[in-house]
Amino acid sequence: MRIRVIIALVFLCGPTFANTVHIVDGDTLDVDGTRYRINGIDAPEAGQKCKTERGKDWARGTSATNALFAITKGKTVRCDSLAVDSYGRDIGRCYAGKTDIAKAMVAQGMAWAFLKFSDEYEGTQNIAKSAKRGIWRGKAQPAWVFRATKWEIASQKSPNGCPIKGNISPNGKIYHPPWSPWYNRTRINTSKGERWFCDEDEALKAGWRAPRWK
Repeated sequence: MRIRVIIALVFLCGPTFANTVHIVDGDTLDVDGTRYRINGIDAPEAGQKCKTERGKDWARGTSATNALFAITKGKTVRCDSLAVDSYGRDIGRCYAGKTDIAKAMVAQGMAWAFLKFSDEYEGTQNIAKSAKRGIWRGKAQPAWVFRATKWEIASQKSPNGCPIKGNISPNGKIYHPPWSPWYNRTRINTSKGERWFCDEDEALKAGWRAPRWK
């Protein structure tokens, strides 16, 4: 079985046991202050919508985030750090109790098996696809294609081709990439210290954080 860690740069070891868990989106969560990108999957972004098999609108990004929240709610969450990606996030194999979170998300049709990096959940995905669960209920643009498309369009309209919006609000310094559901209604006022970023790593190093959905 082929297993590759997503954008692995620095190897780590040892589990972390959760006291506090915050859901960032369908494949990212904060565990006791450490951000983990769940290894082997890619979930719909919060702003993604699609049509069901009956042609009805479905906010699949929100559904994926809610699914991750449901899987982890009331459970002891453990993440084994496998590596650190280029954004400073730990790539983690995460469990809610004894449940493999990545496998549960793919089984529910709430995330794609990220086959570019790992085929560990390919069999689980095939079952979910055959059963038309979640993202397999209708036509669904993969999250990586959705992000790339949004990024290209926003880059053409933003200053110096840097499309990430660094907003300052009562909730703190929050950055919005082009696929954020709040992106279009966020306005940048540089006189207030708000700014544009060229990538997420730059925003994180400057003290901004990604929005949390839960």
